[in-house]
Amino acid sequence: MNETRRAIADHVGDNPGVHFNAVVRGLDLAPGQVQYHLKLLRREGSVVSEKIRGKTHLYPPAYDDWERAALAMFRRETARDLLAYLLDAGTATPSELADELGVARSTVEWHLDELVERDLVDKRREGNRVALELARPEATADLLAEITPSLPERMVDRFTKLVDGLVEQP
Repeated sequence: MNETRRAIADHVGDNPGVHFNAVVRGLDLAPGQVQYHLKLLRREGSVVSEKIRGKTHLYPPAYDDWERAALAMFRRETARDLLAYLLDAGTATPSELADELGVARSTVEWHLDELVERDLVDKRREGNRVALELARPEATADLLAEITPSLPERMVDRFTKLVDGLVEQP
């Protein structure tokens, strides 16, 4: 394995669930160069990729489907905040999450759709209320401890929150 390919594989190993563009920025390589080496890394089984909500996420091969989905969601600030809140609180309603995180209810619901579909959050009815809780709290806590989002990832997420807040205001 050449030096560039090793650097990409190491970066993915150190940042499971990292976006393609974050690899390009993090290693200061040309996108085409990263694409070429990722194609070879995927072919030899050193890196696994998965497209989730329009972004290609990269992982070491040791992670299973559920872990890959969880890691991808942790790379999104609002989804990560929702999961962290549920980890602390145990259960919550969508309205409580929106209030606690300072985001629009529609943003919470958008993230919840994916979190429920990927079996990260359980959504159940209690009378006329919806209750949310983590599907696998211990596994979620373990994986959440592995993620430290980069500054560019945090900035993109915060910009999205800012735009969402402007759209929601009358």
